[in-house]
Amino acid sequence: MAQHDGNRTSVSAYMNDIHRSDLLTREEENALARRWVETRDEAAAEELVQRNLRFVVKVAMGYRKYGVPLPDLIQEGNLGLIRAVEKFDPSRGTRLISYAVWWIKAYIQSHVIQTWSLVRIGTTQAQRRLFYKLPKALAVGGPDGEGSESRIARIAEELDARPKDVVLMMGALRGRDLSLDVPLDEEGGGTTFGDRVECSKADPEAAAAEFEDEAVRKQLLTQAISRLPEREREIIRLRHQGPDSMTLREVGRELGLSRERVRQLEAQAIRKLKNIMVPKYERSRVA
Repeated sequence: MAQHDGNRTSVSAYMNDIHRSDLLTREEENALARRWVETRDEAAAEELVQRNLRFVVKVAMGYRKYGVPLPDLIQEGNLGLIRAVEKFDPSRGTRLISYAVWWIKAYIQSHVIQTWSLVRIGTTQAQRRLFYKLPKALAVGGPDGEGSESRIARIAEELDARPKDVVLMMGALRGRDLSLDVPLDEEGGGTTFGDRVECSKADPEAAAAEFEDEAVRKQLLTQAISRLPEREREIIRLRHQGPDSMTLREVGRELGLSRERVRQLEAQAIRKLKNIMVPKYERSRVA
């Protein structure tokens, strides 16, 4: 509880600090962006980041119920904002935040996937696709009288996924409360995050960055698993890496262990993987 109180205090102080700076007008933003593009003026880039930090907090607040500390989410979102400023082209006529929100969300979501469950979520392309596409599929209504099992089967077919993976990811996403109705600027322009957060054509730079990031995570996971003791490594393989993951009881029968002992060893292995991977992953992001 004390840690949570400390987090709330630090976030409140941070919010007070970043709100001391007014939002940039379009003209001010364009001038700063041109200075950065044309002369690589770092002061201009820093000003662009500083004046848009409040939007990172708004996005990060939507991911609190994953159990990842809010300061960590904000920090990841800030890295996304910095990346967006580096890549921003003011000649396209869009506001920075309209472009940056994709990067902010991509960095936060990547961090959530990485830390929320390093092994179970995000180790296969199908699971990652579900993480991003399932919320939209769930928002679309089905036929009248459709039962829950039929709904899951329909969504699984639409997303080319296994029904049990849909059920797993539904549980993971339950409680996610990101509001896409947050205005992009506080001058009442009417444009919301929902209007800008996803477009029909993926940003090729962002897609390349995501591909590269996924490759780093897979490599780190493989290296981390290789450092586990043999029995823990086998439990991870049977529980999470095969085409059909085994239950705790099935793994216990396979290895001659009780269900509870398998659960304990699995939890221990996942903690080790996180301790090995997270520091290396964070260093790779800033390298």
